[in-house]
Amino acid sequence: MTKTFHSEQEKLLHQINLISFVVVEMTLYLDTHPNDYEAIEYLKHYVRMKDRAMHDYAAKFGPLTISTADVSDGKEWKWALTPMPWEGGCN
Repeated sequence: MTKTFHSEQEKLLHQINLISFVVVEMTLYLDTHPNDYEAIEYLKHYVRMKDRAMHDYAAKFGPLTISTADVSDGKEWKWALTPMPWEGGCN
């Protein structure tokens, strides 16, 4: 089954959700298999992918988390200015 996306924003948010699922599952796995080097490398890869996707999303549509909020110009708190996806930010 292929998912149809109505916007680039919706597609990127879906990608972030999928990657986040992998990160959570790998974290749970490593809780019980802390010496699995391959799993650790796999997790690191997906954490980097998630970080990249979160920063891409923040640059295009506004931050999803406070860690991706842009505070570089210091003139306004942009975190509060853009609607979050659950507030209709993907429409």
